[in-house]
Amino acid sequence: MNAELDRQARELQDALGEFIRLYQLRDRDRICCHDVSVSQCYALDVLVRRDRATLNEVAAELCLDKSTASRVIGALERKGYVARASHPSDRRAVLLAATPAGRRLHARINDGLVAESRDILAAFPVTVRETAPALIRRLAGAVRDRSSCATDGRVAAPARRPA
Repeated sequence: MNAELDRQARELQDALGEFIRLYQLRDRDRICCHDVSVSQCYALDVLVRRDRATLNEVAAELCLDKSTASRVIGALERKGYVARASHPSDRRAVLLAATPAGRRLHARINDGLVAESRDILAAFPVTVRETAPALIRRLAGAVRDRSSCATDGRVAAPARRPA
């Protein structure tokens, strides 16, 4: 065994655990004041980034089962943030899309979160600010590659945000 790698893995686990807990609390505090849950906000984010998606695609990207994703989407639809449309090539499926109100809500929430990230990053040197997103993306990709949360056993690679 590699003792140094084991130590590094423990330190990474501790650091990520704290980071994720704090971000989840931040997300809950910043998002829920907009009349949506964190899960609803994440689903709305999927639809804004993808433009349109099926319920199965939303469920796979969020690592939710289809019935949970359906409840999340249903709540967004009742609030006027998501609309359903016929799928052009599969009459059994529907396409989901963020409505203009949903896109405005997403922009308001995202703008606030980005402003907070800007304030946090301002305290770090430029090299850290430039390399941190790539490191986090690589870690997320490695976790995604090892994940089994997709319903069909495959991991759905989320759509990328424009750079």
